Amino acid sequence: MFNKINKVLFIIHDLYQEDNRFPLGPAYMAARLHDLGAEVEAYSMDVFHHTNDQLAKHLEENEYDLIGLGFLAARFNETVVDLCKTVNAHKKNAWFVLGGQGPSPIPEYILRTTGADIVAVGEAENTIVDLLNCKITKGDLTKVKGIAYLANDEFFYTGQNKPVFNLDEIPFPLWEIFPMKEYISSNKLFNQLPEEKSLMILTERGCINRCNFCYRMERGVRLRSIGKIIEEIKILRDRYGVNCYFFEDELFVFSKKRLLEFEQALKVADLKIKFSCNARVDIFDEEIVEILKRCGCQFINIGFESSSDEVLKLMHKNTTVPQNIKALETVKNAGGIGMGLNFIWNNLGDNEETLRKNIELIKKYNTYYQCRTIRPVTPYPGSDLYYKLIEMGKLKGPEDFFARFKNSDLMLINLMDMPDEKAYELLLEANRELILDHYQHTRGDMAQAENIIGQLADLYSGKNIKFRGARHHDKK
Repeated sequence: MFNKINKVLFIIHDLYQEDNRFPLGPAYMAARLHDLGAEVEAYSMDVFHHTNDQLAKHLEENEYDLIGLGFLAARFNETVVDLCKTVNAHKKNAWFVLGGQGPSPIPEYILRTTGADIVAVGEAENTIVDLLNCKITKGDLTKVKGIAYLANDEFFYTGQNKPVFNLDEIPFPLWEIFPMKEYISSNKLFNQLPEEKSLMILTERGCINRCNFCYRMERGVRLRSIGKIIEEIKILRDRYGVNCYFFEDELFVFSKKRLLEFEQALKVADLKIKFSCNARVDIFDEEIVEILKRCGCQFINIGFESSSDEVLKLMHKNTTVPQNIKALETVKNAGGIGMGLNFIWNNLGDNEETLRKNIELIKKYNTYYQCRTIRPVTPYPGSDLYYKLIEMGKLKGPEDFFARFKNSDLMLINLMDMPDEKAYELLLEANRELILDHYQHTRGDMAQAENIIGQLADLYSGKNIKFRGARHHDKK
């Protein structure tokens, strides 16, 4: 369909940290294009911390048909706006395409703010192929589903492109165009040995729920076949020496039957792996934990979110505090598995008491793999909470959101019956307690603990908004 003169560049923007996740989205799109004959490149600013000037030089020295950039809303003002200026100034005849969870729910605002040519809305494995074909044949953009663009200052959206229902049809990520040596060594799994290598992998897409703070581009759950997952694991083992995996699925623990099939497939293939995964408390019991342990699970990441049934109800979590506690007890009693205790605050219904109870649960069940802190909820564009706040008159839209947003550890909008100063005072006290508790239990460097607490204090007071979170490395 394409040939080597049809060139596409995927830019992976800098996150200003060293623990960079492998960019599965661009890698899947690159694989689709590559399989159809196109020449595909990746420009990994995240790994190498390339500057925009270096990117400009690269663009001047090369010719592309499409230049793609995906991002989350949290990085828009900090990174993406200036990066887009650079691309627009040096793209030549290429179409500049934005995608991902950041631009998908608010494409018109993003187009008008960045000057990009196109926003790919939602999953784009099919859309990117249609776009490249349209570009090289000088076709009609109105015929390309799943995109938004401006023409004569008028906004056009061509309607949703059909997602790929059979995920096995999507080729494996095009790992070879990325700096794999850096990606397989930049993240460490709980209980991973120094010589072991790790990487991100997807076994399904979607979730059975829709929490009010979550934005997902597609609805429902689609599963890859167990056979394809095993095949991918074998390739990564043989090609890159990977035996530790971060299952990036929103909901890896989907059913007991599927987990048993996965366990059996690992045995038949004689694969010994380590992995982390995500789970919900309502699809969780002792037998599931034991199956996960037998499969090699080292860490379970669970969105408990709150210690209040009222808050859980208002955030549409569709779980309860007793279910949370049962899951916490189950993992703790099983032993040998780290646990991500994710709690947020400043959602609808939150107050000083719910924060205190969150702290108590974290300290009681902490496995001390990660330095846990509590963040205020952020109503990202596309989430139900974002639209709820617009309905309540507390938020005006995307321009208002990005004018307010500075850091995901800060409150975008105070949803509680207390002044901002009091809320930050309570949050600093809570996170100081959690950070000190973590470093005391891990015999860590207490000076480092005090440094993190100091950075949080500066963040909450507005002195420095560059705080990256207690679990990230500083940029080297």
